[in-house]
Amino acid sequence: MSDSAQPIVSLRDVTRTYAQGKTEVLALRGVSLEIFPGELTVLSGPSGSGKTTALNLIGALDRPTSGSVRVDGHELATLSRGELSELRRDRIGFVFQAYNLVPILTAYENAEVVMALQGIDAKARRARVMGLLAQVGLEGLEDRRPDEMSGGQQQRVAIARALAAKPAIVLADEPTANVDSETAEALLNLMEQLNRELKVTFLFSTHDPRVMARARRLIRMVDGRIVEDKVQG
Repeated sequence: MSDSAQPIVSLRDVTRTYAQGKTEVLALRGVSLEIFPGELTVLSGPSGSGKTTALNLIGALDRPTSGSVRVDGHELATLSRGELSELRRDRIGFVFQAYNLVPILTAYENAEVVMALQGIDAKARRARVMGLLAQVGLEGLEDRRPDEMSGGQQQRVAIARALAAKPAIVLADEPTANVDSETAEALLNLMEQLNRELKVTFLFSTHDPRVMARARRLIRMVDGRIVEDKVQG
């Protein structure tokens, strides 16, 4: 990575505390990290390690108790609710373990929805979405609804949707959790290819060893702290 490259994500001494009954749970304890363009990075760790909390903060779905979170040059604490919504829509792609597809929409419509919200014209949307569906191996399946597709196919639609708006970064929370081993390998191959060929920046959270093995950079978390940050391969 060039020394002159600006990070897409920057966390500085971030803490996140939750109330649990009468006690406080410290989910993140002074976490600092940077994610740069073109990286394929994994946040790993056991349940309760803080990786999903970190992903939620980076995705502007939550706010830190203290510290600084910057995404695509924006200090999130300074943005209004509407500005945070626009940042999520335009600059952050999400791939959820439960897919989060709209059941009544087709694969095409699910992949198109973010671009429609952005006000992009129908012709441009169609060219982009059809190209993405072909890239993720769903050519010819654009008219199928989620209940007519396998779990792996639904996750591919979710990946196409995440990429449609050309985001600065794609966040994937446990992307292989709900698919079988063969499908998981195919999805990982796809995301590696997108990272390599299109320079898509990915940040995963996972405890799946198969995902960790594919990471170019592996960040291990334990008890809300980063305990290891290494480049692989």
